[in-house]
Amino acid sequence: MRKSAKKQAGGSSAGPSGKRSKPVKVARKGATLAIRSGTKQSTAIDLLRSPGGATIDALTKATGWQQHSVRGFLAGVVRKRLKLDLDSSLLDGVRVYRITGQPKADGAATHRASNKS
Repeated sequence: MRKSAKKQAGGSSAGPSGKRSKPVKVARKGATLAIRSGTKQSTAIDLLRSPGGATIDALTKATGWQQHSVRGFLAGVVRKRLKLDLDSSLLDGVRVYRITGQPKADGAATHRASNKS
């Protein structure tokens, strides 16, 4: 069989596992995103909303994610997708993250780092 015949016969956009990925829904501008309870994301957000905040180590233990995945979650999901105000501070040499407010109305998430010793 030629390559072009193989593509036509069995060629699909399915990945190596044979399953097709589901389409990603994009939220419209101004829409609020809800987080399901009982998920790793909801666990992480609950820790971030606690008065003491959460460290990267605490988030990795609670979710089972690796450190780089937690950092990606903080930047990509918490700040960009959910547009929550994420504050980070340095306490006794340890970086602590906390969600300080509700989603931003204008869509711009800011990063405020304060170095307190």
